[in-house]
Amino acid sequence: MVNETSDLIDTLYKKDKLIQSENTPQPIIRKSPKAKYQIFDESEFTRGREVLGDLIVHGMIASGGTDIDWLIEHKGSFIILEFKGFHNDKINISKGQMIAYEKLHEKLNQSTKCYLYIVGCDDIDFSNPDSAVWIFEMGQWKSSVIPKNTRDIYSEETSTKNKFIVYREYMDEISIEKLRDLVDSHWKEFEKVTL
Repeated sequence: MVNETSDLIDTLYKKDKLIQSENTPQPIIRKSPKAKYQIFDESEFTRGREVLGDLIVHGMIASGGTDIDWLIEHKGSFIILEFKGFHNDKINISKGQMIAYEKLHEKLNQSTKCYLYIVGCDDIDFSNPDSAVWIFEMGQWKSSVIPKNTRDIYSEETSTKNKFIVYREYMDEISIEKLRDLVDSHWKEFEKVTL
C-alpha cells in the first residue's frame, strides 16, 4: 500500500510538473553558427603561451608584456579588439597598454584605416548572439567621450596609479550579433579600398 501511494503521488507530481512546464514559456537561447576559426591543438596553443611566459623572469629589470587580443587586417586596414573583464562594473586598462594602443591607432590611421575597440565583458558565452558586451572605440577615448580616470570615483581612497578605470556606464552596450555586424561593416568598408 505504501509503495502504491508513493507511486501515485510521484505520478501526480510529475504530471502536474509537465502541465506547468507546457504552460510556462521557456526562454529561447539562440546559438551562433560554428566558429570560423578554431584552435585545433589546444595543448600546443597553451604550451606556446607558457613558453613566452618564461621569457621575462624574476631578477630582470623588465616587467612582463601585454598582447593584442584580436587583430584583423584586410587590404591594409585594421580592426583591433581588446577584451577586458568587468569587476564591479568597471574595467582596468594599464596606462602603458593604452598609450601603445593610442600610438598604434594614430599611426595606422595616417596611411590606412584602423578601428580599435575596447570590449568590456562579464562571464560571457560568445556562441550566444544575444549575449551583451560593452564597447568604446579609440576615437571616443581620444576625444574624451570616455573619462580618463586613474582614481576610482566610487571609492576616493583607491588609486590604481598605473591603470585607467573605465566604467560600464560610459560604454555602449551591444549584443555579440551587433559586434559581428560592426566588424563585417568595417570589412565591407575595407573592400572598397584600392591598394
